[in-house]
Amino acid sequence: MKIGLFFGSFNPVHIGHLIIANVMVETTDIDQVWFVVSPQNPFKKRKSLLHEFDRFDMVNSAIFDNYSLRATDIEFNMPKPSYTIDTLVYLTEKHPDYSFKLIIGEDNLRRFPKWKNHDKILDQYGLYVYPRPDSKPSEVNDHPNVKMVEAPMLDISATFIRNCVKKGQSIKYLVPDSVEEMIRGKKFYL
Repeated sequence: MKIGLFFGSFNPVHIGHLIIANVMVETTDIDQVWFVVSPQNPFKKRKSLLHEFDRFDMVNSAIFDNYSLRATDIEFNMPKPSYTIDTLVYLTEKHPDYSFKLIIGEDNLRRFPKWKNHDKILDQYGLYVYPRPDSKPSEVNDHPNVKMVEAPMLDISATFIRNCVKKGQSIKYLVPDSVEEMIRGKKFYL
């Protein structure tokens, strides 16, 4: 089985994430997309993140009815900050019958050569890349293991959603109803 790994803080998970995951399953050879909820992204400040279990619960509530999408907390018990290559190696050892691919936005390609063991990720796993606004070409665009995937170009950000919540503005249609209920009910991002 070919698994697309969609890493992120998902702070919160939103419609853009779900559309990209669904496009990957429906239009490529990926069988399932696993949302890898990261406890701490090395490029993000920890204080802006909700607790990882809350973010994991939001992802699960967003995808509960889609067998092709799954949330994983695999990084919660790994050393922090988590690095993508370490998670890929661990998952490969744990699931030797699965083939793992990394799903990333085109805006991350320029920084990709700075990732830990980026060459190993490219050679042994490969990237499925979805378009992002204002992305510039990268040195890895033409790598044989980089697959550009046609998908809607959505510029929805979790930061925008968090700011709407802080201002008391509606987030309807930006997140699934179940996620909005969790955010409102638990007073996240206030």
